[in-house]
Amino acid sequence: MESTAKPISVSILDREYQFACETEEREALKSAAAFLDERMRSIKGAGRMMALERIAVMTALNLADELLKLQGYEKYRVENVDSRIRMLADKLDDALEG
Repeated sequence: MESTAKPISVSILDREYQFACETEEREALKSAAAFLDERMRSIKGAGRMMALERIAVMTALNLADELLKLQGYEKYRVENVDSRIRMLADKLDDALEG
């Protein structure tokens, strides 16, 4: 299968980065780069002068923390909310049958 990846350039903290990207993934990559740029600018603007690498690591740690919290919430939802929905649906089925 032949790749249809084409180069795309995105700007993060006023630096240009080139990636090879499939046509159907270009908008998602642009959105992700804009999101990352915004988060990195927020950390950079918080005060102290920091090297780009430190800003990137702090941003990555913040995003990893958010992701882990969301995964924990999703696990809670699956374990608790979904099981309660199934239990209520079973009760409703029993009531309709009886």
